[in-house]
Amino acid sequence: MLKLKIGIIKEGKTPLDARVALTPKKCVELMAAFPGAQVVVQPSDRRCFSDAEYQELDIPLQQNLADCDILMGVKEVPVVQLIPDKTYFFFSHTIKKQPQNAKLLRAILQNNITLIDYETLTNAQGQRLVAFGRYAGIVGAYNGIRTYGRKWGLFELKPAYLCREMEDMQEEYFKVKLPPIKIGVTGGGRVAGGAMEVLDKMHIKKVSVFDFLYKQFKEPVYAQLHSGDYNTRPDVEVWDSPDFYQHPHLYQSTFRKFTRVTDLLMACAYWDPHAPKLFTEEEARAADFKINTIADITCDVNGSIPCTKRSATIDAPAYDYNPQTGELEPPYSNSRNITVMAVDNLPCELPRNASRDFSRQLLDRVIPHLFNGDKDGILQRGTIATGGRLTDRYAYLQDFVDKAG
Repeated sequence: MLKLKIGIIKEGKTPLDARVALTPKKCVELMAAFPGAQVVVQPSDRRCFSDAEYQELDIPLQQNLADCDILMGVKEVPVVQLIPDKTYFFFSHTIKKQPQNAKLLRAILQNNITLIDYETLTNAQGQRLVAFGRYAGIVGAYNGIRTYGRKWGLFELKPAYLCREMEDMQEEYFKVKLPPIKIGVTGGGRVAGGAMEVLDKMHIKKVSVFDFLYKQFKEPVYAQLHSGDYNTRPDVEVWDSPDFYQHPHLYQSTFRKFTRVTDLLMACAYWDPHAPKLFTEEEARAADFKINTIADITCDVNGSIPCTKRSATIDAPAYDYNPQTGELEPPYSNSRNITVMAVDNLPCELPRNASRDFSRQLLDRVIPHLFNGDKDGILQRGTIATGGRLTDRYAYLQDFVDKAG
């Protein structure tokens, strides 16, 4: 029987993240399902599940994790905290050559660390196996509604991060009283799904794209907008999703028709830098541009939403974009401005719920492959570095590492 000692690390990145890869109950479930597994937890006074909650279920606390085979965290591990010759699981944010993490990847190679990134864990069809996307959508939609309410003085909702559990946040839904506005939700993945969960529970009616564009309503409504609803390839008459994802640079945005009828935009769609932006800053100055509030849940700075000029913070989640000057201004400072909610770590606002959801995915879809010889190649595909070298799949990162200052 394969024996593995798994250490849950204390998050070290600043600002500190309260989430955890495995909750206390999931640690117990893991050891019951795989008798060769032992789980220990590095003490932390900032984790959303306290040390005492682990100890109550007989999960040992251990400060020094040097004897562990596998170390699991959530966010990037500071270079000074890396333990050589170990296997790590965490979100490294390196595969897009994010400049702030070049030194981290170089240190991983220098320390002979095997890095398996949650973002790169996929099935044979390339679909991601674990993610926090659903909770990004849930918190992002709530924040978007909260932002709209504050902008127009309609209601005040308790910030999500002050809610201990999602149930506390859902109690706030009863305060939401919206006029007959139209809310556009882009995307078809986990993030959009999470956003629509919130809108459904707020009893905001979902309508078709056609009705959203051409009908008037006496109540607030929302529509889910897929890529084919607002992109076109001039030389192709029939929408072809695979072609769009393979050749996004050949497409043009047709989102302009939505900017004329949408009041609140919730951006939940993955955006390829080669794809067109939803709209331009020039279009945002048009007299018939109706969008006044944007929840940029994907939070791609200077990405699909051109007025997302910077990311915001959990305690200061919004800012105003002045479409006439192109400058940012304090939030809610002018009703003619576009108010943007753009927080890049939304799941951190409901860390207990997000951690439970993530732990479930990890236990069901990833952990078994540590004990079955990785028969489906999931761990192999997800490995960025091992033995002091980048794997073939991620060899394109070598120049990124070499240039790390």
